[in-house]
Amino acid sequence: MRKIISLICFLLPVFAFAAAPEPRENAPDRYIVVKGDTLWDISERFFNDPWKWPEIWGLNKATIKNPHWIYPGDVILLDRMNKRLQVVPGGSAEVVKLSPTVRASESDRAAVPSIPPEAIAAFLSKPLLVEESDLTNAPVILGAPEKRLVLGSGDTAYVRGLSESKGRAWQIYRPGKELRSPDSKELLGREAVYLGDAEVLQFDTVSTVRLTKLVQETGKGDLLMAAPTETMPTYLPHAPEKDVRARIISLHNAVSQAGLNSVITLDKGKRDGLENGHVLALYRKGDTVKESGKSTELPDVRYGLVFIFRTFNKVAYGLVMQTTLPVELYDAARTPR
Repeated sequence: MRKIISLICFLLPVFAFAAAPEPRENAPDRYIVVKGDTLWDISERFFNDPWKWPEIWGLNKATIKNPHWIYPGDVILLDRMNKRLQVVPGGSAEVVKLSPTVRASESDRAAVPSIPPEAIAAFLSKPLLVEESDLTNAPVILGAPEKRLVLGSGDTAYVRGLSESKGRAWQIYRPGKELRSPDSKELLGREAVYLGDAEVLQFDTVSTVRLTKLVQETGKGDLLMAAPTETMPTYLPHAPEKDVRARIISLHNAVSQAGLNSVITLDKGKRDGLENGHVLALYRKGDTVKESGKSTELPDVRYGLVFIFRTFNKVAYGLVMQTTLPVELYDAARTPR
């Protein structure tokens, strides 16, 4: 037993070194941050594995949840010996260690985001998915004055089931296509087709609302959910601590293939250990070849990375951050190694 423990202690530094991210061969020694940069882009400029966020920036779990902001004009230095990046605020001579604090002199809006905010903004502010359990008690449009059947912006509607505790701002949606697991065929939820926004004029058993903005016509039977109040989350990408194996079940704004900066839906969610900020590797199933009358499956091909930015109980939405192949339905997404 003592020999085994001694061997483990001897190998621990080796394991730690092997897990460290390797700088690119052509990585610069320094880089000046400019407007439009993201932390992902900066990390990718220096390292082959930008998803190894904690090692690259020397962060711990607490810092990942509340990251330090980096601003245009800062200088990023590559510490080749320790394989980490360091920040020189505003190009000063002082190297600053990352910490979960925000500079009082800077505006959050000027800070460098983790990923391109414009790529996911619409998916954070609109309903994406509704679970079957939520449909039963969802607020529903019962009708409108003068028995109008088709409603537009500025019209009034009557809604049953609104909760005053959830505020006056609501979104109107219609349940869309079912999302099912390709493997178990379990119903994971339904896509929510966003119709528009509504403001409550008066709460009651049957509440009165004004339709403030519509992107599609709405009417009796359409449903409502409280409008989200969350702004752009402040998280840093990192790999899941457990083994996650998901499949792509939907491609947004694409029929059969998607590419870089596309949004995809996975058949795994919070119950499976996924959380906002996780990064998964994308895989294409290997081909099957025949040799001497026998079939052999070739290894799956890793071709990209996806960043998880919004999670539900059974489903997660991600942004494709790297890809060397077109992203296709039912490709795999797994914890990167």
